Amino acid sequence: MITKPRIALLVGIICISIFPILVKLNYTPGLISAFYRMAIALAIILPYAIITKQLEIPKGSTFFLALLCGICFGSDVAVWNIAIQKSTATQASLLTNLSPVWVGIGTFLFLKPKPSRNFWIGTAIALIGMITLVGFQFFAQLSFDIGFSFGVLSGIFYAIYILISKKVLSKISIVNFMTLSLISSSLFLGVISWLLGEPFNGFTDIGWFVLLIQGVVCHLLAWTLISYSTQHMRATRVSLSLLAQAILAALLAWVFLNEVITLHMILGGIILLFGIRITFYDKPLYIWERNKIKLPPL
Repeated sequence: MITKPRIALLVGIICISIFPILVKLNYTPGLISAFYRMAIALAIILPYAIITKQLEIPKGSTFFLALLCGICFGSDVAVWNIAIQKSTATQASLLTNLSPVWVGIGTFLFLKPKPSRNFWIGTAIALIGMITLVGFQFFAQLSFDIGFSFGVLSGIFYAIYILISKKVLSKISIVNFMTLSLISSSLFLGVISWLLGEPFNGFTDIGWFVLLIQGVVCHLLAWTLISYSTQHMRATRVSLSLLAQAILAALLAWVFLNEVITLHMILGGIILLFGIRITFYDKPLYIWERNKIKLPPL
């Protein structure tokens, strides 16, 4: 296990940034790939948890909250797919990445420590960077329909997952948490896929290999590291840092899928990273706070 929370978060972000590239290869339908992403990860971690005796039923509400985390994560993936189908991938991705705002509000209302002033400043700058990254014209053309609603809902589910997992991880181990949440998310997405008539087999060898990479790298490795970071860092910082995956995904798409990277995408990425950096800066940004920084006499 990587012992530095920030390094673990960085590696986790790199791992999940691969996922959009694999999905764009279109070897399997989007929703069923989400199911296998969870199911394959569960098939690996469940035997390990049992053998190492780390799989336990937590006392009180912790058990149900761990299962709720899995359902929220599965719901995030499900409604995100619907948002893409009903609108565009760009609009759905933009609205999903509003999750740091919901995490900040949820933390302010329910958790401690409360978000700092730097978090709100960094969040505003990062959101400006995200809008610049996808293009102002897309933001101006948002359609307030079911696609818009599901895009917002996706970000809310994602934020709820981050907030609840922060609480659960303070009481149980990462392995136990991952196992319990994967059980619930796999069952949830499996039922949804079955109800919608998604195919569970008939894929090519390459398709199965892509599903394996999604399960092992994009979920099991990535979210084990991110869960470790969530356990040792503020939930607000983790959620905002995850916005960096959009930049890495764009770079990977440029390298492997020959997608074009424009000047406004580069500028947006720089602004986004700058906003994230501000949230990690603990000292006040206002130089006129005389009790902390002495100003020269006029």
